[in-house]
Amino acid sequence: MSADPRVSIHPDSTVLMAAIAARLITKLVDIQDRHGEATVVLTGGTMGIGSLKAVAESPAAKAVDWSKVNFWWGDERFLPADDAERNARQAHEALLSRIDVDPGRVHVPGSTDDFGSPEEAAADYARRLAEAAAAEHAADMSDDRPEQPARLPRLDIVLLGVGPDAHVASLFPEQAGIREKELTVVGVQNSPKPPPDRVSLTLPAINTATEVWMVVAGDDKAGAVGLALAGANPVQVPAAGPRGRRETLWLIDENAASRVPEQLVRKGPSGA
Repeated sequence: MSADPRVSIHPDSTVLMAAIAARLITKLVDIQDRHGEATVVLTGGTMGIGSLKAVAESPAAKAVDWSKVNFWWGDERFLPADDAERNARQAHEALLSRIDVDPGRVHVPGSTDDFGSPEEAAADYARRLAEAAAAEHAADMSDDRPEQPARLPRLDIVLLGVGPDAHVASLFPEQAGIREKELTVVGVQNSPKPPPDRVSLTLPAINTATEVWMVVAGDDKAGAVGLALAGANPVQVPAAGPRGRRETLWLIDENAASRVPEQLVRKGPSGA
């Protein structure tokens, strides 16, 4: 059952990024205590990459066994693998190059180096997600294991930014991606935000996550945040669609919070 959203407001983006980093470190330690490993879906953008840098700079980061964290991406720009605009490259520079990761647990959507279209890269990414789900299913010895593996592995935390137009991942208002009901990954062409070609998880895939964290800062996002939390239609306001099965948490700064319904607000410099 999906969780109703909860909002935690922080004074500014710097404090917010530090709070996200602290929360992520604590949560990963907790998940590893329960499952032995953890899976996080990363996001790009100023807040996403800034939060990863804050993780790398935190002394508490040593508490996580980074060799047993699985990394996926919510979306990626369909560009050459070494392009500076690639989310994966930015995440590598901010965090992954500074911790003891297992390269086999870092799953990056394909690039133009390997595929001729974003749809081909999306199909490959969906295949790898399904393979991870099958391996996880095979290793599950619990009595309540489902008969068939899911198409997605257990996604413990999905991090998502929000654009001024309310897009999340690379799911844009009124476009085909946000309307997708069956696929776990879609190729995106003619994105209203450059670059035009992208690969993105779909809303049904995102909503399998145990927890979804929406990380947003800036007054240019206030309208999108307000509409999403007021319950707008996700086709017009994609940010209204993500729901974690256990937790849907909006981690935002005061500039992004000006149109948030008061009953949802929980303020605090270190988060809820």
